[in-house]
Amino acid sequence: MNSSRLIYLDHAATTPLDPRVLEVMQPAFADTFGNPSSFHTVGLRAKELVAEARASVARLLHVREDEILFTSGGTEGDNMVVVGIPRAARVQIRQQCGEEAKPHVIASAIEHHAVLEPLLSLQKSGEIELTIVPVDREGLVDVEAIKKALQPNTVLVSLMLANNEIGTIQPVADVGRMLLAWRKERKTAFPYFHSDACQAAEFLDLNVEPLHVDALVINGSKMYGPKGVGVLFLRRGVKLEPLVRGGGQERGLRAGTEHVPGIIGLAKAFELAQAEREDECVRLTVLRDRLVDGLLQIPKSRLNGHPTLRLPNSANISFLDIEGEAAVLYLDAEGIMASTGSACASASLDPSHVILATGLSYEAAHGSLRFTLGHSTTQEDVDRVIEVMPGIVERLRRMSPTNLDMKYFL
Repeated sequence: MNSSRLIYLDHAATTPLDPRVLEVMQPAFADTFGNPSSFHTVGLRAKELVAEARASVARLLHVREDEILFTSGGTEGDNMVVVGIPRAARVQIRQQCGEEAKPHVIASAIEHHAVLEPLLSLQKSGEIELTIVPVDREGLVDVEAIKKALQPNTVLVSLMLANNEIGTIQPVADVGRMLLAWRKERKTAFPYFHSDACQAAEFLDLNVEPLHVDALVINGSKMYGPKGVGVLFLRRGVKLEPLVRGGGQERGLRAGTEHVPGIIGLAKAFELAQAEREDECVRLTVLRDRLVDGLLQIPKSRLNGHPTLRLPNSANISFLDIEGEAAVLYLDAEGIMASTGSACASASLDPSHVILATGLSYEAAHGSLRFTLGHSTTQEDVDRVIEVMPGIVERLRRMSPTNLDMKYFL
């Protein structure tokens, strides 16, 4: 390693635990270890702590406390919605649209694998009809495209608030308003509207009313909280078939003993993220733009995602004639931690489905790198990346058997 300082620029994959979060979690590991379902003193104290955390999260989302469900993370929350809602709607759709009708779901082409994979599985098994709505070259969904895809049997629309790979912020509020009008005109509760907000919780206001969502998912590990815990906001009246059965926890929709320390930590992390987000957004936007401007000086490079409607910490750059995985290893040798895309797909050598969905070529997608900044990121860190990256790209291009033209970006 050629740098004495570790430069961590993979905050979209996970964030370090904030010491203030650890401080509030520690008593629950040792003293308040009870099962919240127990009726003795230790159990009741644990139940109180979970209730306090639920109330805190509900206040930040501007929802009722009984609309907050604790999960094991973003993946479980997304699965609960995209699998549970269509299954719960099967009978009603048959009654309304005929015995052969299936629930219809709409999702964008750049959703997280936690949304797309279960939906594709349900489609393959014949449980649902599925429409994947494309995005433009900047990764934005067209509200009208979603509207055109709506059908009488559409039960769910899923659109992430901000993309985990390219950082593009989606027009969730606009889609929500459109769906409200659709439902009002047809006097129906469907379709429900779901948004994966895991990447957005640290940077955007998550008041659900202006967003007009019926289900929203966040994850502790993306906002300096603990791993293995998340939140699902589920609006009253939305029916969900449980994925995990065996107990009455979480309104009977998610069985299992509550992860009390994790729940406490998530609530504290969310509180801190929302309280500090405005100042941090300003600071990180300056650093992000400095990083982007510096990296785009490298020949045959391109910024992926929208240039301004993006998370303040997110920079995704494609470099032609290199392999992103190799670049990550060279950066690691310099003490710089970055990624090629979603950490959940890191075991795959396939190029990012998000980058491909924006219309870039297979070759350009293979050369994409994701830099996501965080609390520890300094200007010196950004300048270090700008310093070492040209040499890494030059070395990898000398090793490449191809020399592609810029038309692959067009």
